[in-house]
Amino acid sequence: MSVLSRPAPEPDRRESYGSDPDQVMDMWPGGEPGRPTVVIVHGGFWRPAFDRVHARPMATALHEAGWPVISLEYRRIPGDPEASVADVDAGIRAAGGHGDGVVTVGHSAGGHLVLLQAATHPESVRGTVALAPVADLALGERRDLGGGAVAAYLGGPASGSEHLDPARLPAPDGPVAIVHGDRDDRVPLEISESYVLARPGPRLVAVPGADHFAVIDPLSGAWPAVVEQIRSI
Repeated sequence: MSVLSRPAPEPDRRESYGSDPDQVMDMWPGGEPGRPTVVIVHGGFWRPAFDRVHARPMATALHEAGWPVISLEYRRIPGDPEASVADVDAGIRAAGGHGDGVVTVGHSAGGHLVLLQAATHPESVRGTVALAPVADLALGERRDLGGGAVAAYLGGPASGSEHLDPARLPAPDGPVAIVHGDRDDRVPLEISESYVLARPGPRLVAVPGADHFAVIDPLSGAWPAVVEQIRSI
């Protein structure tokens, strides 16, 4: 069964960080003493059809491995990228009040958002792990990811939103790791390679044989690499 439809436990509790129905976070508190809270930002090419529910298997697995976990929902409004960016920032800051700092883990479009957060608000996170991220919006636009997903999200060309493109911004101050499968046909590995080549510091772990969803699947061969990178931060 695909990780996108695999059943997983409901969160222990849920809290709002704003007034919009999408400004909410699922919470699995507890974990081993001294560990940072892992904040998950889900993917789905920033489209409203995809929500945080498909991230529950990975949230459950990380909690069972000893981390307190929070999975963010955020507004996904085509043509209004600032809403998603603002929500991720607000959610991460709210999550920071629940433990010993925050490590963000973002997948695909969520990977873009956590890399952007690390570059623009480094004080809010201890470190960042991006999984198959859309790390270079301009290249993603040229490669027509998701059938025009970048332009639909931005409401225009990537060249007009360089302040939202992690590949056009300085490297984050904190540690950054990227885990990306070399068989990813939705967000090709070259997107992460482009981001890493443009700046020192972030490390890229290319997982042989892994596709786009293997990096969020606790039953996949790619999962140990994900846990290792989170643990290293």
